[in-house]
Formats: sequence, structure tokens, C-alpha cells
Amino acid sequence: MSPQPRDSLPIGTVLDCYRVTRLIGSGGFSLIYLAEDEDNHDEVAIKEYLPKRFGARTQGLAVSAIKEEKYESFQRGRRLFYQEARVLAMLRHPNIVNVRNCFLANNTAYLVMNYEPGKNLGRYIKKRQGGLSTNFLMTVFPPLLDALELIHSRQHLHLDIKPSNIHLRPGGNPLLLDFGAVYHLDDVGHKKAQVVTPGFSPIEQYYASAKVGPFTDVYAIGSTMRACIEGKPPPSAVERHAQDTLLPAIEAFGGKYPREVLESIDWAMQIDSANRPQSAGQMRDALLGRIPIPKPQAASA
Repeated sequence: MSPQPRDSLPIGTVLDCYRVTRLIGSGGFSLIYLAEDEDNHDEVAIKEYLPKRFGARTQGLAVSAIKEEKYESFQRGRRLFYQEARVLAMLRHPNIVNVRNCFLANNTAYLVMNYEPGKNLGRYIKKRQGGLSTNFLMTVFPPLLDALELIHSRQHLHLDIKPSNIHLRPGGNPLLLDFGAVYHLDDVGHKKAQVVTPGFSPIEQYYASAKVGPFTDVYAIGSTMRACIEGKPPPSAVERHAQDTLLPAIEAFGGKYPREVLESIDWAMQIDSANRPQSAGQMRDALLGRIPIPKPQAASA
């Protein structure tokens, strides 16, 4: 079933050389359409910047801020949307969504990506109520950690990894989506308002003064893996920081999954960032049993 339209573009609308065929998704800042490239008849996905809280379709196809006082927020959001396109255009990896084009029209921005059939990991976890197999975890997460290693090597962080931002192509081959929160490690002193998802964001993402790094994305991967097993998001990092009652995965699911998988999840989900894998490659190697996993540190008082 298609999502409910939020002033979505009429079917048949032509943007640049793409003809919109249907609405296939929506997020807080955008609508996503299936479209056809009229030059070569490829199917593509088009993401349109249309923020839920401060944007609306006003006249015809045009989009603008809902009120004058929201104009700055609207413009800033559009700049970040364009930044996402630039970052993605630089990242060529089989497990990162491939951007074909980006353009401005109708007072907004459009991002054109390869259309990839498949399903959303967040919805799949909900439908299956967790309990996803070892084979599933090992099909999905090592390639995602490979993709993250590339992102981090370009001095970027994703900062919004969660099940709903992972797309599963047929056979479970994953795609990392939504680079709207991407952060450049050289942006010292220019930290954006953090995107925070309780259960998946580590403690350092809640505080503007805290240092983020590859270990921040690693925590989110660990939490996402745990959600695949448990069927629900882990407790928020703020709750865990105050009082950590989360039973380690090795205790909660021992015997049902290989030791290195559960120990890798526990290592990635350490509250103190210094106690986690410090790189995506380190997390991947732990998951694949290539490196020993340190014993969990006792929580500091």
C-alpha cells in the first residue's frame, strides 16, 4: 500500500527528464517517488525536499516555507539536503545508495537515485518480531560495516543508522540510506543540531559538546543488530547512562547465536565510547571472528 500523500506531486509530473509514476515513501524532510527516466526508460527513485514541519506545496508544484519565520529553517534544510547529494555522489560503494542526479526546481531540491526493489529492515523486524537468523545478520551487517569504513575514510560520519535507514534488496543484500544527518569530521565548532533516535544513538549524540567519531556509528550498528534479534529498539543511551539494566546479548541470547556475534554486539553497545570498537573495520573483523573481543569494561561510577 502506498503511503498517505503529503501534498505529493501528481502522477505523470515531469521533473527534468523524469516522469513520476507513484509515491513510494515519505520521511520527516522528504517525499520519495518512483519515476521513469524518459531518455533511457530506467526506473529511478526521486527524493523531493518537502519538510513536514515547515514546508508545504503552495502554488502548483512549488514548495515553500509555511510561514515567514520558518523561511531560514526551510533554506537551511534545503542546503543540508543538497549537501547529502554531494556526499553521496562522492561515495561509490555497492552497499550505499547510488545518486544519479540532483537538481533544483519548484523552489525545492530533488535527488535522483537508482531504484532498488526490496524491503525496509525496520518494517521487516516489526513483521517478524525479531528472531532474525545468524545467516541473516552475517549477510546484512559485514557489508554495511564495509560501506561505513569507506564513509569514515572520507572523514564523514552517518549519524543516523537505524533499521528504518537500511534497505534489504532481494537475498538480503543491504543498502544504507538517508545521509541527511551526515557530519564531516573537520566541521569542528560547526556541529549541526544532532539527529537523535532513542535506542540507536549513543550518549555522545545527545550532547553538543561531546566528541563523535566512527565509534558513534558503530554503536548504532550494534543496536540495530540487537533489534534484529530482540524485535524492538534497545533502551535509550540516556536511560542506560543513568542506570544500565540492559542484559548483555551474550547472557540474553547465549546458545541461540554464535558467541562472536553476541560479544560483538555487546562491545559495540558499550556506553563509554572509548570501550567500543574504534572503527567499522574493527567491528566487522570482530563479527567475522578475525580478532579477539576485549572483555567488557565495568561501568564507571
